[in-house]
Amino acid sequence: MKVLLDIKDNRFPFFMELIKNLDYIKVLKEVKNKEKSKAIQDLAEAFTDVKLHEAGKKKLKSAKELLDEL
Repeated sequence: MKVLLDIKDNRFPFFMELIKNLDYIKVLKEVKNKEKSKAIQDLAEAFTDVKLHEAGKKKLKSAKELLDEL
């Protein structure tokens, strides 16, 4: 299972030290670039929106509605 976390900058070193001492957690990658971090966060939110749409809990715009906005 994978989890995406947003950790305050001032607490990040403490958090990393904590999870590195847990043998059942493997740090795959640290994203330190703010732009990449924002892109990953936006992508995760998009996946959440799709899951909510599929569950009937959120209405998304159609491709035509999206293109009409441009």
